[in-house]
Amino acid sequence: MRLPDEQDSPLQINIVPMIDVIFSILAFFIISTLYLTRSEGLPVNLPKASTAQPQPSTKITVSIESNGTIALNRKPIKLSELEGAVRSLVKPNSETVVIINADQRVEHGKVVGVMDLLRRVKGAKLAIAAKSS
Repeated sequence: MRLPDEQDSPLQINIVPMIDVIFSILAFFIISTLYLTRSEGLPVNLPKASTAQPQPSTKITVSIESNGTIALNRKPIKLSELEGAVRSLVKPNSETVVIINADQRVEHGKVVGVMDLLRRVKGAKLAIAAKSS
């Protein structure tokens, strides 16, 4: 039973909370996709070169940090074990690009030593990472 003083108020759907939830989900997906990029090498200060060119993505990256530490695909490795480890990663009868990611403060002799070891691996093409100037 209805009282005579009561008026019919139209029903309303409040969509503000729904918009807040949608924007929160959207922000989550945008921020989470920023972390999907994968860096192949260790963070080093690359030297600059005006002739630097982007290389196709590769699965083999040799990084040499400023203190001389060597890493293969972000995992530390000894220089004596590097050749065998790279040889196991290179597919037979194919040319695989091995990127040398050396810090600009690394001694020239250390980089040449790593390159000399990698040149012994059949099917490995060497590329040196550099920043575009």
